[in-house]
Amino acid sequence: MTRRTPVIAGNWKMNTTPDEGKELAIGIASGCDQLDGVEVIVCPPFTGLAAAAEATANSAISVGAQNISSEPSGAFTGEISAAMLEGLVTHVIVGHSERRALYGETDEQIAAKAVAAAAAGLSPIVCVGESLEVRQSGQAIEFVENQLRESLSGYTAWNQLIVAYEPVWAIGTGEAATPQQAQEIIAAIRAGISGIAGDEHASRTRVLYGGSVNSTNIGPFMDRPDIDGALVGGASLKSDEFVGIVEVAARLSAEAS
Repeated sequence: MTRRTPVIAGNWKMNTTPDEGKELAIGIASGCDQLDGVEVIVCPPFTGLAAAAEATANSAISVGAQNISSEPSGAFTGEISAAMLEGLVTHVIVGHSERRALYGETDEQIAAKAVAAAAAGLSPIVCVGESLEVRQSGQAIEFVENQLRESLSGYTAWNQLIVAYEPVWAIGTGEAATPQQAQEIIAAIRAGISGIAGDEHASRTRVLYGGSVNSTNIGPFMDRPDIDGALVGGASLKSDEFVGIVEVAARLSAEAS
């Protein structure tokens, strides 16, 4: 079985000023300083990227953006291209459920963003997940498989890819999916990657769970064979809580080695 390095990524969403983000990043970097075996990523708003990058420069913490444009440049007021982020971040979230639901981003647009990110040397964190309506209809696996396939159309930089499964009904609600529900969908995601890119890439791709994750409930998710970490929302805004999640991931990773 391929051993995959766990990933804990914090999505700060539209929170923190640059100064607040810098302090948060310093706290996370300090708390994670002695923790090994986990890749840690913080994703501030665009205005806080430079401050977070400066705060984590002498640490193992990586910085990611929350979104990019699929366009390289031009008359796209308010947009940020992948090239603009080179040297500032190493990762970028694409296709977050809030981008899909609130701004109407399509699978086609998300696929173009993932391709643009990889072309600029950034690792895309491609998000997929079903709504409560789809979950209750019994079509969650089929929905996510199709969403994944469409969101990776034309994508070939498999060594850079991270996928995040975030059930929309568990985002910010305080209600997490059960570890078994998450494992079932993430196993299907891994099988979907295998169908697109082959077994080797599927076995190496890190797939995260996201949805009301905290330091108390992360352990049972990380214990599942196909779950490689978490995309953390609200809990990433408190350095102690976020570091607590990383601590659990580091401990379980060490036990598995």
